[in-house]
Amino acid sequence: MPSLLPPNATTLERALAQLMAEMLDIPTPIGTLWKSYWPESVKRARVRQAIDIARRKGTAQAVRDVVTAFGGLVTVREWWQTEPKGPPGTFELVLTLSGHDGTEASAQYVDDVIAEIRRTKPARAHFTFTQGFQAIGACGVIAVARPLAYARLQFAEVA
Repeated sequence: MPSLLPPNATTLERALAQLMAEMLDIPTPIGTLWKSYWPESVKRARVRQAIDIARRKGTAQAVRDVVTAFGGLVTVREWWQTEPKGPPGTFELVLTLSGHDGTEASAQYVDDVIAEIRRTKPARAHFTFTQGFQAIGACGVIAVARPLAYARLQFAEVA
């Protein structure tokens, strides 16, 4: 590894730099640290939001940001927002995740999101987790227009 010391560095400084380089030469298995099955959009979102999440770590907003980076939606209800009030320092999560390109999120993917939430939440707080689901459907315009036309005709007769 090339030295960053200036040309006029002393022998002691060079020896210390060499020693530090040897001590810090820790192998980093990037493949096990980075989840290769995450979609590229999630990887990019996690990198893009990492600093903001780290700044807000320990807040409900940081938890929301983490879930958003994974492409999900979350509802956070803190202990004082539940009815009846929960134990102090607790919160509930309703987490809705969809996988890449509309496929279902795998159990491992959900576990990764929960692990990130555990790292981001306030250290003293505990949470319960409920997984929501997302359904997409369509409603025809004809179904809405027909009752409205019928109601309007009835109203015209009464007047």
